[in-house]
Amino acid sequence: MAAAKRPSAGGRVTIARHGVLRTRHPLVSLLAMFGVVLGVVGVSGVSLAAYNVWDASQAIATNAVVLDEEKPLPPSLGAIEGGVNILLVGTDSCEGENEQLSGACKNHDTEGERNDVTMLVHISDEPRRVTVVSFPRDMLVPIPACDKADGSGKTSAMSSQMLNASYWYGGLGCTVDTVEALIGNEQINIDFAAAIRWTGVINVSNAIGGVDVCVAGDINDGNTGLHLTAGTHTLQGVEALQFLRIRHGIGDGSDLGRISNQQQFMSSMVRKLQSDAVLANPATLFNLATTTINQVQAGQLVLSSGLTNPTLMVQIAMAVKDVPFEDIVFVQYPTVYAPGVNGSGSSRVLPVKDAAKTLFDALAANQPINLTGKASGGNAIEVTGEAAQPVVAPTTAATDAATPPATDGGTDAATPPADETRVDLPSAITGQTAKDTTCTLPQK
Repeated sequence: MAAAKRPSAGGRVTIARHGVLRTRHPLVSLLAMFGVVLGVVGVSGVSLAAYNVWDASQAIATNAVVLDEEKPLPPSLGAIEGGVNILLVGTDSCEGENEQLSGACKNHDTEGERNDVTMLVHISDEPRRVTVVSFPRDMLVPIPACDKADGSGKTSAMSSQMLNASYWYGGLGCTVDTVEALIGNEQINIDFAAAIRWTGVINVSNAIGGVDVCVAGDINDGNTGLHLTAGTHTLQGVEALQFLRIRHGIGDGSDLGRISNQQQFMSSMVRKLQSDAVLANPATLFNLATTTINQVQAGQLVLSSGLTNPTLMVQIAMAVKDVPFEDIVFVQYPTVYAPGVNGSGSSRVLPVKDAAKTLFDALAANQPINLTGKASGGNAIEVTGEAAQPVVAPTTAATDAATPPATDGGTDAATPPADETRVDLPSAITGQTAKDTTCTLPQK
């Protein structure tokens, strides 16, 4: 199993805490990096500058977290071989600039750092598909014995703790161990991992130029300070962070609803990153690269060692750059409320392992999946339509070299075989695809 070999961000022992509304969006940063390396591959005008930036990023590798089972890097710049699993974590740090972004931090009534957002990004082998699994922070799970973040020994194994305590117990490596144990499928091992703090989300969302979100009615939330009128809004900076943290102002006010809201943001961001608004803009790509590096250097973004290598980022980007919207799926790990807590103000939930097994067995077998459940846990979003796949024009020889030629039969390598049957996921698993356009529902 994976274990942390270096200190967590800040290089100190932290104390567990559970404050209200502490969550940020780690996928912003990693998908932003995907956008940068897509530009390296496909936009010749920015290639040299972007490679120079990534070459400079090697200086940040000394602060990376080493996972025991990290994949070795293939020697070429072709798309990464086989599938890959990346764990993305958002932590609730009060350090530095983050203190001003939370009332609890400013009042000094909370301390420590936990993983309030935990997502697994699964990129399949050919034909390529992307599945993002969000794990509720309040899910009660076993936490295995972990190396302490300061290297002073191991923590004791625990039979039932909230998932978001795992980062406190042993940093990024402990969260990796905990999620792998929960999944329980020997074919799904976490290869790479990353963690991000609030300020990192703000800066990266600014570099992207904002993400479009839809709200079905006015939202006024005093907990996060977010106020939006009904309609479509382009959010960046602090507003983007507030939107990703909000739960009391949407749906049923639960963390499950907040995850669905985050999935709307992610889906919209994927569509933007595949559009000309980002990938054909050399200035935006260069800004994304420098911003990502700056966030690592500032301690707002922690990477496992493999993710500090620009070659790997190019390989991952080349693997996902042509995935159609319907095969980019965002799901929530299935749960039920713990006995005696639903309706009493507690958000503790228990994993529904039988439903989850269907999901992870399909991913391990590289089978396409089909959603049969609701779009949202917590009644936080509704599906309003479908997005059209962008038409990508042929690019330079750099792209041609990375794209395998069509077979004599004329079948595109990215197109699933005609006889491939999708696995219907149990209705207990909620989610949406990047093809679904969705809108956030205000709390009633």
